[in-house]
Amino acid sequence: MRYSATHKQETRQRIIRAAARHFRGRGSEGAAIGDLMRDLHMTHGGFYRHFASKEDLLVAAFGEDVHGIPAKMLSAVERAPMGGEAKALIDAYLDIEHCDNAGDGCPVAALATELSRRPPRSKARLAFERVLKERTGRMAKYMPGATQKEREAKARMLMSGMAGTLTIARVLTDEAARRRFLDDAKKFYLQAVSQ
Repeated sequence: MRYSATHKQETRQRIIRAAARHFRGRGSEGAAIGDLMRDLHMTHGGFYRHFASKEDLLVAAFGEDVHGIPAKMLSAVERAPMGGEAKALIDAYLDIEHCDNAGDGCPVAALATELSRRPPRSKARLAFERVLKERTGRMAKYMPGATQKEREAKARMLMSGMAGTLTIARVLTDEAARRRFLDDAKKFYLQAVSQ
């Protein structure tokens, strides 16, 4: 069977998109290549036609995640009134649905603690840093502040704080406590970035 000239690239992108979701949902160690390929109805051996290693796939998956704020958050920011973008971003990021669905959420909250245990110059950590830098760069334009430097600093602190909040909220077993935790955090971060 002959495939189109774009088939290999389309297949590679399909693997990357699925892997990004798998890594966010299961962690890089919990997402086995065999399981990923089986879910895609492909062979384990076929993986190596596209990637040299799982680490290379993880780096490509971060590249997929760098394309921006998840659609729900971007939509919330776009619908926000002028000056209300930071609140909309905080509300969307710390939403209970985002909390309960790591696979479709932010890679920073889903993978930061795991990647911190990898060697400092590993390809995965460097790719993660690029995602974090890009994500906070996009967030900075929604932050109040007199200078770009001040807005970028607020965005970095907000991103790290919200990712940590989401990580801890995901551990809480009582849903009411988890919701209160997220609501308290929303108020705290909105007040923090407004100062």
